[in-house]
Amino acid sequence: MPQPSSPPPSQKKSPHPLLPHTPPTSSSSPLPKNWPPSLTYLSALSYTRTLPLDRLTSPRASLSPTDVILSPASPALVAPSPRVRILPIASAVHPAHGQYGLFAAQQLPPDSLIVLYLGVAHWDSESDPGSNYDLSLDRGDEEGGGVSVDASVAGNEARFVNDYRGVRSEGPNAEFRDVWVEVGKGAVGKRIAVFVLGPGKGGKRARGIGKGEEIVVSYGKGFWRERREEVREIGTK
Repeated sequence: MPQPSSPPPSQKKSPHPLLPHTPPTSSSSPLPKNWPPSLTYLSALSYTRTLPLDRLTSPRASLSPTDVILSPASPALVAPSPRVRILPIASAVHPAHGQYGLFAAQQLPPDSLIVLYLGVAHWDSESDPGSNYDLSLDRGDEEGGGVSVDASVAGNEARFVNDYRGVRSEGPNAEFRDVWVEVGKGAVGKRIAVFVLGPGKGGKRARGIGKGEEIVVSYGKGFWRERREEVREIGTK
């Protein structure tokens, strides 16, 4: 999972220690404003050498009518995304004070796709235990292992999404959901994206996310349990 804030360039982690990275290619598009120069900006998912390119691919006909499928021309695939901005956190009471967050650059309706979560796709067995940007993409089955996406050294705007705790008392206003991208010849590739939460019961979230608001998700209790354990371990050394 992404951490509550992104580290400044001086604190950037070294490349994934366990993965034979295929050097990701930075987008030919201009970089988003405030993008750390020490990180690689991606406009498409990158893969490690050990992960077959077709591991996340399925026939389009195998999907259900409710699955979200994006064509190559979809506005959601434009990079940099016009829907979001990476901004420094100025509030002294924000958990990520002095670092960065992801903010809406326009009104975002309920249930709308905000931005894909891009990084380096890899087998779960190769995960870097020290990464705070590793997000599960496909759990796998008896025929194959799970796959995750690590945005610690290469990614896009979505890596700056913060957890809602200590930021928004009403709870998260966005969440991660699976999506599919057309890759040609009747096939689609599995991806994960940040979506605005639905309107909720009684339409309490009917306005979506307003322009200028920070986009926040729930990292889950497991994420914070692991981080507390890390702090305890450091304190005992």
